[in-house]
Amino acid sequence: MASCIGCGDAITDGWLCARCEETARGPGYLSVIRSDTRDGYDSELFAVLERLEEQSFWFRGRNSLILWALRTYFPEARDMLEIGCGTGFVLQAIGRARPDLDIAGAELFPSGLDIARRRLPEVPLLLLDARHLQLEGAFDVVGAFDVLEHVAEDDQVLTEMARAVRPGGGLLLTVPQHPRLWSAADSFAHHERRYRRAELVAKVKRAGLRVVRTTSFVSLLLPVLVASRLRRARDLATYDLERELRLPRPVDRAFDSILRTERKLIGRGLSFPIGGSLLVVATKS
Repeated sequence: MASCIGCGDAITDGWLCARCEETARGPGYLSVIRSDTRDGYDSELFAVLERLEEQSFWFRGRNSLILWALRTYFPEARDMLEIGCGTGFVLQAIGRARPDLDIAGAELFPSGLDIARRRLPEVPLLLLDARHLQLEGAFDVVGAFDVLEHVAEDDQVLTEMARAVRPGGGLLLTVPQHPRLWSAADSFAHHERRYRRAELVAKVKRAGLRVVRTTSFVSLLLPVLVASRLRRARDLATYDLERELRLPRPVDRAFDSILRTERKLIGRGLSFPIGGSLLVVATKS
């Protein structure tokens, strides 16, 4: 269960603290855990992402893969928590695709939750630190999509996520892959690391979970990604996130089509060995 930061009482009813509801509430979301840090991300980027996510083949393609994994591996799930929900872009897609699923979002930065609240007026949103979830068997599925790479203590986050999952449920994770692809984009985003597959699988197993599927994605576009990274590998001073995400419409459509092909191949059982990103699905006994 979660604990209210106002009084420490357990929160058991609709994410509201019966003892001090007004203290625990933020502007449209519930402050469950007081964080001692705002490291790991530039909160001003949430407004940029809100403008660009829907226009970006990468964000749309990742959403499609997440929805496929959720449908394939957790078809009977009743509820789901997204850690690091940001602007609510992923949760909004899940809510539309799975109206049967009770969804909730958690985020360290109030500026992200402010945007998520506009997108998701009826969804429980929590201001908390993923390193200290204090949730015990609360959800069938917990997801973190391009979040772990921002946190130095990723082992701790995975342990907390695993605790939050009920037996029979599991985790959905996406992360950037291949340390050799490190570039100004990673530095700009305050990444701690890009993952090797074996590294993340080992960490998930140490958290007490069984890995049931791994696959790279953004694999067919890897040559394009490598070329882009080599061209701007160290140029942090001139890196432009909007230029990275706002591609010419014909290019975006072409890349979108390629990622749809990837997703279909993954759905047919192909696991790509290399790619710009990595999907991991794990279950809890």
